Amino acid sequence: MSSRVADNQISPFFTTMELDDLSRASHGASPSLGQLLKHVGDVRKEATGDGGETPAHHALDLSDASIEPRSLPFVLSFTNLTYSVKVRRKFSLSGMFSGGRSHLGAATESEPVGGESLFTRTKTLLNDISGEAREGEILAVLGASGSGKSTLIDALANKIAKGSLKGTVSLNGEVLESRLLKVISAYVMQDDLLFPMLTVEETLMFAAEFRLPRALSKSKKKARVQALIDQLGLRNAAKTIIGDEGHRGVSGGERRRVSIGIDIIHDPIVLFLDEPTSGLDSTSAFMVVKVLQRIAQSGSIVVMSVHQPSYRILGLLDRLLFLSRGQTVYSGSPTTLPSYFAEFGHPIPESENRTEFALDLIRELEGSPGGTKSLVEFNRTWQSMKHSNNDTSCQIACEPRHSVSLQEAISASISRGKLVSGATNNDPSPNSMVPTFANPFWIEMAVLSKRSMKNARRMPELFGIRLGAVMVTGFILATMFWNLDNSPKGVQERLGFIAFAMSTTFYTCADALPVFLQERYIFMRETAYNAYRRSSYVLSHSLVALPSLVFLSIAFSALTFWSVGLDGGLSGFLFYFLIIFASFWAGSSFVTFLSGVVPHVMLGYTIVVAILAYFLLFSGFFITRDRIPAYWIWFHYMSLVKYPYEGVLQNEFQDPTKCFVRGVQIFDNTPLASVPAAMKLKLLASMSQTLGTRITSSTCLTTGSDILQQQGVTDLSKWNCLYVTVAWGFLFRILFYFSLLLGSKNKRR
Repeated sequence: MSSRVADNQISPFFTTMELDDLSRASHGASPSLGQLLKHVGDVRKEATGDGGETPAHHALDLSDASIEPRSLPFVLSFTNLTYSVKVRRKFSLSGMFSGGRSHLGAATESEPVGGESLFTRTKTLLNDISGEAREGEILAVLGASGSGKSTLIDALANKIAKGSLKGTVSLNGEVLESRLLKVISAYVMQDDLLFPMLTVEETLMFAAEFRLPRALSKSKKKARVQALIDQLGLRNAAKTIIGDEGHRGVSGGERRRVSIGIDIIHDPIVLFLDEPTSGLDSTSAFMVVKVLQRIAQSGSIVVMSVHQPSYRILGLLDRLLFLSRGQTVYSGSPTTLPSYFAEFGHPIPESENRTEFALDLIRELEGSPGGTKSLVEFNRTWQSMKHSNNDTSCQIACEPRHSVSLQEAISASISRGKLVSGATNNDPSPNSMVPTFANPFWIEMAVLSKRSMKNARRMPELFGIRLGAVMVTGFILATMFWNLDNSPKGVQERLGFIAFAMSTTFYTCADALPVFLQERYIFMRETAYNAYRRSSYVLSHSLVALPSLVFLSIAFSALTFWSVGLDGGLSGFLFYFLIIFASFWAGSSFVTFLSGVVPHVMLGYTIVVAILAYFLLFSGFFITRDRIPAYWIWFHYMSLVKYPYEGVLQNEFQDPTKCFVRGVQIFDNTPLASVPAAMKLKLLASMSQTLGTRITSSTCLTTGSDILQQQGVTDLSKWNCLYVTVAWGFLFRILFYFSLLLGSKNKRR
């Protein structure tokens, strides 16, 4: 244990003198957690003398005889882990026609039992798995595809819902609660989920800003990142972007090490990895496992699944756990593997790789009629014999084993500099000695916003395409509806322009759909272990979107308002800009909400286009409110297009003195439009006699108020339309938050 501390890349918070004082003060008793946390939280000394700067950390001098080396290791134990899922039964045509139940598949040979039905059966993915992983060691879970490797890693990492998983997972004898496990552990997924346009150094720095507390100075965080880059062997790639299919970046092995780095930035006690060597060449895979060995030796528990390790990788592993169809077929050290299979009757040839031989034998047994039942039974006998031999030898030679409480072990880890993201309060409970989140929400918002803007700057083509679409649409509308007059035809053209312009603002927001879909799994990985709050993500996502929406609104408004000849002057233009901006805001929020609900881009686009078409249909342009059937009127009030459409209509036709139909213009939109002007005047004179009022060719027959009445725009003022549109945007952002809260649990059922 002592050598592991010396190898630790994270400089500890405690100096030799401080620990010596604590040891003398306690006279052999362990320093209290309150004393340890006090020293961890009060590290502002030395550099300036006024407490204004966090000093450089000092390595612990283990050669000092005045300090008693205290081994406080962590032991992760798991007992009788069992996990089953229900799957559909597979029916074959031959079984159906023959009437025999034996053709329904292996699982349908007997009558349905306990929770099963004719159409479902229970499949056991983990069957009574037990074992342990120790600090300073790597536990490797091996097996063929479908053996349960990833399921076991998920079970240990609390990624299976409580009611579904049977058995216990404990750390130092205490059952691990979800909140504590999230803080003291990290989970590296099989896929490298990284932002392609950030460099290696930037990626790790953002992880440090999320996971390390704000009490730690910027220089200390940078020092931690630089030390980690060296520890991971990424110095030559530090300034290189991660890259993707369209941008050349780091190699596969370097990507994998970056993925590991962002999860160990806070130096977790327990590290879970799901096939970290998958898809890598032999050299890259060896380098990754070598990094994991150094992490383990720095005082962490490393649990990883691996498909088929090479001979060199096998030399780095401390414990092996072979699985076959959810059952343990071997558990122990790699060194005892030859004797185990020799006693089973299948000795491993000296020229063969031990794990390859074991996996080939397991596959062969799986294909036999009896399966691996014989090997599972032999493993149980082997384990019981080994435990009885150990107990007998310990009765003679072993000293009593000192059990270490979780509280004591965590406090000692904090004193060595581990878990730098926590330990600032004095609550002695293990669950509260480290905070749920390393930073307050405004720090998280600032870091998330900074990362999003940096990504956006690196990919300006995304905003450029959106701006281009808005400008092209605005140009077409401006030239198509150039300088409309105030005739009856001009009124109809104004109505058409306003309806199309408002719906266009919503359609151009559809490109926001893939933004979150691309980040979904990065978000799920980061929030699964409390890198930041979901609320911080939603707020920063909203704030970052605003500048681009303002720019798009100004561009579209300036391009169309004066060209079309809309009414209202400067004040009219300002309201037009605000309603356009509110439409972009509501549309962007609506699409963002859908991206949180719909996991696929193409399906999302289909839904967005369809719903926006319905919004336009029920907006009141094609059919006025009083003509909409009663059973569809609710959709009219839910239409996002309705409110900006009515707001711009009122902005355009609000002047009571402005006339749109005079005298003979009353016939313009009727079959009488082709009648000679003299005949139209005679018709007006006849109408005047009938109505008892004089109507001339200059008499105003329709004002803006009349048009609003005809269109049914009477229930809300233009400002209320603006407020409702903005409120829709906020509502969809809130719904987006709840979709993240409910849809990103990232746990198996």
